[in-house]
Amino acid sequence: MDGVRPADDVVLGMVAARLSAAMGRPWEVRDGLAKGPGRVAVRLGGGDGHTAEPGHLDLDFVLDVEHPEHATIADCVAGYGATTEEAVERAVQVWLGTTGSALLELLVQDGSHAGHFASGDPDGFPGRHAIHGGITGWGTGDDHDAVQRWAVQHVLLPHLAPELKGTFERDELVGVKAFFGGGEGAETAEIRVNGEHHEAGSRALAELDWPRPANGVSYARTFVLLVHED
Repeated sequence: MDGVRPADDVVLGMVAARLSAAMGRPWEVRDGLAKGPGRVAVRLGGGDGHTAEPGHLDLDFVLDVEHPEHATIADCVAGYGATTEEAVERAVQVWLGTTGSALLELLVQDGSHAGHFASGDPDGFPGRHAIHGGITGWGTGDDHDAVQRWAVQHVLLPHLAPELKGTFERDELVGVKAFFGGGEGAETAEIRVNGEHHEAGSRALAELDWPRPANGVSYARTFVLLVHED
């Protein structure tokens, strides 16, 4: 992979094209943003320096461009491919299938993009309504999809909630990303809350019994939006 990421407007164009197809409504690149219907937009964030890979993106979903400080969900995602452009395309695809699906569901509220968990649901997050985005995965070897399959069959929120409750800096629209997997001798388990690494949540994720393939690697990624506190 070469080390030059496409220009920002090109990346935002990829985002706009994916969102247009997912929503059935046009998104376009204007004023350094991928702008959608109403006041929603996506901007490229500055990141926190945790990686400098050209296939890595920091994407901020802005629900109200006139008040971005109150309604922005930050996330980061990495893609892979033979070229940087392929890696960026893959990163946008992964983001839309996980984070983006939860955020689009917030807009439409009809279950067409992501699942809903009420605050009292045993598979949800106690005390908060949750919108659970899609679960995507990738890897190599015979068990390349083992962690993704595990994540589909095992709910994460009840295991993470004890470490996450009481640690949020705001009451509404809390974004929780889970990225985990690996192979024998090497693994990753990361929870990010509103784009920031959450140490206790990451430890709780690492302690769960998701597969550790003996041959090859397997990873999964998902995203949950905690809408409000009951």
